[in-house]
Amino acid sequence: MNALELSSYLADAPPSVVRLEIKKHFDSLSEKQQRYAHFISRASFAGNRIVLRQVSPESEHIYDFIIALHKASGGDWKALAEKAGISEADLTAVLQYAAQFLGNAGNYKSFGDAKFIPRCDEKVFAALAKASPEAERHYAATQGAITAAGDQGLLHLGFTDDGHMTTYYPDSPDITKDEISAVASWMQEKGLLPENTRLRKTKDGVFELLIASAKTSPPSEGGDIGKDVEYNISEGPLQSKTIRLVYGDHSTEMAAIAANMRKAAENAENENQQKMHLAYAKSFEEGSLLAFKDSQKYWIRDQGPMVECNIGFIETYRDPAGVRGEWEGFAAVVNKERTRAFEALVTSAPSLIPLLPWAKDFEKDKFLSPDFTSLEVLSFCGSGIPAGINIPNYDDIRQNFGFKNVSLGNVLNAKAPDEKIPFIKDSDLAIYQKYRDPAFEVQVGLHELTGHGCGKLLQETAPGEFNFDPKHPPVSPLTNAPVTTWYKPGQTWGSVFGGLAGAYEECRAELVAMYLSCEFAALKIFGFGNGEVDMDGEAGDVLYASYLSMARAGLASVELWDPKSQKWGQPHCQARFAILKCFLEAGNDFCKLDYKEEDLSDLTINLDRSKILTTGREAVGKFLQKIHVYKSTADVEAGSKYFLDMSNVGLEFWGTEVRNVVLQKKQPRKVFVQANTYLDEATGKVTCQQYEPTLEGIIQSWVDRYDA
Repeated sequence: MNALELSSYLADAPPSVVRLEIKKHFDSLSEKQQRYAHFISRASFAGNRIVLRQVSPESEHIYDFIIALHKASGGDWKALAEKAGISEADLTAVLQYAAQFLGNAGNYKSFGDAKFIPRCDEKVFAALAKASPEAERHYAATQGAITAAGDQGLLHLGFTDDGHMTTYYPDSPDITKDEISAVASWMQEKGLLPENTRLRKTKDGVFELLIASAKTSPPSEGGDIGKDVEYNISEGPLQSKTIRLVYGDHSTEMAAIAANMRKAAENAENENQQKMHLAYAKSFEEGSLLAFKDSQKYWIRDQGPMVECNIGFIETYRDPAGVRGEWEGFAAVVNKERTRAFEALVTSAPSLIPLLPWAKDFEKDKFLSPDFTSLEVLSFCGSGIPAGINIPNYDDIRQNFGFKNVSLGNVLNAKAPDEKIPFIKDSDLAIYQKYRDPAFEVQVGLHELTGHGCGKLLQETAPGEFNFDPKHPPVSPLTNAPVTTWYKPGQTWGSVFGGLAGAYEECRAELVAMYLSCEFAALKIFGFGNGEVDMDGEAGDVLYASYLSMARAGLASVELWDPKSQKWGQPHCQARFAILKCFLEAGNDFCKLDYKEEDLSDLTINLDRSKILTTGREAVGKFLQKIHVYKSTADVEAGSKYFLDMSNVGLEFWGTEVRNVVLQKKQPRKVFVQANTYLDEATGKVTCQQYEPTLEGIIQSWVDRYDA
């Protein structure tokens, strides 16, 4: 690994530490609402150790080590460093690493799934570990993994038989992708959902499905597929093998989570909230994802709450197979003023979605108007905090009950001081800086609501039953002939497209946002323009900033493409790079990369504002139409090939020259300092404590959270 490659794995110096401003919003809640938010927050953070375990074997030990060091220091890190005999520069490197670790909930980047290592030697940590027996014990348990950067494959998350790191298949070094796929097929046939499971292959060759639950044995009435826990397979690729259900994975954490969910139910404002949290509690106690799906149905019905939340094994990006969920939980306060624009967008969605480039046969029979709110995050436990969310991810719930969209306002507004903006031309910089945030808010709204919210999966919902006319199937706009593929009973979007589903769907949603942001009526909803086409006015500035932002994001994304495996480390990045290629291949000089220097050090994006509504939108529409129809018809062969071609980087210009300059100019990602809440048991009142946006501030916030 050359010096430039190695430098891309070093912890940010410094990381961009920003605070999620929440106190004034929290203080505006009633006492009952504050208690409700408090217990949801506690439940969310009670799952932090689950997230750590889902990242790497050493992450939980590193977490304990950082906390133990802080406790040994009494909050005086400089005194601790002097006692350990380490320099000020080394101490700074330790604090920078600790802040980035806590912000990512593990030692792999939440955005990119690449390991980061400190900018100091292992001996620095060894010296600090002598501060206390507790610190020494936790440091020893890391087994040198804090600074280890040996095998490049292990610097990335992925399948073990590709040489990568994963803990979704613990203690199973010889488990193969084919075996994982075969177990997934068995689960699908049985109707056992995978999100809250891990899979372990024992030395005897037994496949153990570890089910996250507080209880360590199946419920007396049986689990989601009955009372049996052991299944001997008589045919197929797992013939003569045994699959065993093992309850009680993360049992300590799941018990704490369920207890807090029950307390949240006691402080609920309505029956839907109460039933939702009791369903959550049942799910986390018994390991039932059917109970979890019930919680999501109640959640959808809880329209317009002042405190919004969601919690569970939600997103499947980090499982290399793309089916098992990472723990995630949040509590947030609704920002009523900002929510008005999103409510107007929901009202307009039925008139916007028909503008997309496909016939009604490929669209939901009825758009189920969701709740779309702007939230100020109180607590968000997970490996990273997104700017917007569209859930639940179960297609049957989305199509039959609906979904919700949220935009996380204080995440969008959090700014790092002195942030540099590479690859934007000097002549574009003023517009970009002024309108990138409004443009991103529009993009998030369209992405989450109309992007993830649109589209129909053509399905045989049960043997012989279809959600379309099988005698006269819809005509594909790609072939002008009736479609010949669709989803079979039991199949889902995720199970068919597997590990590619995340990036593919993010690309589809981003393309919907790019396509519909050209509608000036949509821009008017957010306060820009009067709804009339005006590329020279403020609405045009927002649209231009949106396309510039997407092009820049696609360019910066190549940082998270791995030359060794020639694979992407982050679904959103793969999606955005594919869209940049769409822009560049649109023709008519719509989008180009400008540079004069041989090393590309002056590389900038040249995007023709006057061609966005013509050449740009046409190219976006063609790309969008293809991947949408392939998804709707379960055409995994054509869809995968096309998307992989569009997101292919290669080892020549993009994979070497462009990637090198992107690595040289990369900016640190934000890590967020979150508040803590405290309940006075005697009075029932809750207080909210915020922390300074510093390296020490983020560490202190987690120390206070650690024993809570």
